[in-house]
Amino acid sequence: MANSKTNEESARIELANRVFFRLYQCANMLHKTGTKAVEAEGLTTQQWAVLGALSRPAATGGMSVGDLARYLKVSRQNLSGLLSRMERDGRIQTAADERDRRSRLVSMTTAGLRVWQHEALPKIHGYYAQVLEGFSVNDITHTLHYLLKILENMQEVDERQGGGDEAVSEL
Repeated sequence: MANSKTNEESARIELANRVFFRLYQCANMLHKTGTKAVEAEGLTTQQWAVLGALSRPAATGGMSVGDLARYLKVSRQNLSGLLSRMERDGRIQTAADERDRRSRLVSMTTAGLRVWQHEALPKIHGYYAQVLEGFSVNDITHTLHYLLKILENMQEVDERQGGGDEAVSEL
């Protein structure tokens, strides 16, 4: 019985290693191939993520830098440089939050919205179609379900580790 449990735990660890290595590879390939999909628009996958976050109905009035960092699961420090470049390129703007003058709100500019809606999104949708070739709607639903479950568990681990805005991911 103990040997069966040991074998099951070994198999579980081996499978976990494979899952997380594949997630790592997918993240790297997303950065590589996703950036190529939108590079003609002067975007990277990181900028794509920012514009996508700001294009949501929930972000209509803009998002604070802290809320944007939390939404994207990155540190404020890593987001800061990216936002500066995007503001310099005219894709986003920052302004003082009327409700909290210490906070800065980030929103898309008219030019950023045009690039997002008319240039980037069609290419992003084409990219999705290529990457999800052979996936049924059911396959995509299940993949999303399991990724969300992993993300929730990772967030719980982060909270147990102290959470906060430490360097989460580099942009």
